[in-house]
Amino acid sequence: MRTKPNAQPNQSLIDGIATLQALASSPEPIGCRELARQLGANPTRVNRLLKTLAYLGIARQTANRKYTPGPGMHVLAAQSLFASGLIRRAMPVLEDLRRFGHTVAMGVLWNDSVSYLFHAPPGIEAARGLGRIGLLPASTSGIGIVLLSQMTDDDVRELYRDKAIPMFPEGIDQLLATLAATRAQGYARVHVADERDHHIVAIAMGEPVHAGIAMSGWIPESATAELVTALQAAAAEIG
Repeated sequence: MRTKPNAQPNQSLIDGIATLQALASSPEPIGCRELARQLGANPTRVNRLLKTLAYLGIARQTANRKYTPGPGMHVLAAQSLFASGLIRRAMPVLEDLRRFGHTVAMGVLWNDSVSYLFHAPPGIEAARGLGRIGLLPASTSGIGIVLLSQMTDDDVRELYRDKAIPMFPEGIDQLLATLAATRAQGYARVHVADERDHHIVAIAMGEPVHAGIAMSGWIPESATAELVTALQAAAAEIG
């Protein structure tokens, strides 16, 4: 969750982290100009940032002069997961939630996207749920909706300024109405009208809120209260 800065943010650091995150999200090696296009940034500046990341070992340049995550990025990922303890605490609790027969997920909000730390459908080993899927639009996700509902309406408006909002064709006012209902009931229930025609039930987790957990599948309205209670107990146990 983004907080308002107490002082002027360091733009160089912001640009470096944006470059790092875009590189980490790329499914294959990516060139400097393509990365700059994705970021809407100056190619010369992005090139300098990539060379700095490569110098640090966080990025690696391939034989065809494209960039991909280097060993340093994997070290940072492992260190952050170890230091936070979130995955270590959550895994046995998330495994227990699978008794309901639904997909179980845990994710965090990053700008207008959700990054899933864990996403395990029924029938797969729990370990395969770690890092199984990448970023998804927050507005299409139960976890995204419940975490967006923790933000003020003004902050949500700023986040989606001049952007289309997936699953909300009527725009920001439609999204804000959904977030208001989510705040009032204390959880998100999202209907995803795709080929699976499924529902997601999600709650926010932590004090202050830092993540969300959810179950998804064919969930009739009558089953919602039981799942919310189970998710709340799981969130309290994870901490």
